[in-house]
Amino acid sequence: MIIPQNIIDGIVEQAFAGLPEEVCGLLVGRENEVVERYPLTNIDHSPEHFSFDPKEQFQVLRKARSQGLRIIANYHSHPETPARPSDEDIRLAYDPDIAYFILSLQDKENPVLKAFSIKNGKTEEIELVLNNVLKK
Repeated sequence: MIIPQNIIDGIVEQAFAGLPEEVCGLLVGRENEVVERYPLTNIDHSPEHFSFDPKEQFQVLRKARSQGLRIIANYHSHPETPARPSDEDIRLAYDPDIAYFILSLQDKENPVLKAFSIKNGKTEEIELVLNNVLKK
């Protein structure tokens, strides 16, 4: 999956600003290339789980469609745990056709962003391509 540095930077900034809660959002684009990031409100206001604001989620879907784009991933932060899907993340991964990005702030000096495919309860890490440099 191709993702621009400025979008990664935006996810990291949002995650730090939202501490101690998890933050979340949607990534839209074409095929496997992220074009835009849409931060959403975590209506759970929790450091351990998140839920999107449904109204915001629908607005992103409409805007993406109007631009000929689609939602290709969602993201959320893990303020104190590694960048890997939790049991709850796996259980709530309802769309097998999108990627699931997780940003870990466990080491505040070195945030880690990873992406996963989650299908039928099985996770597989997705390679991230940043400025034509592979990141995994």
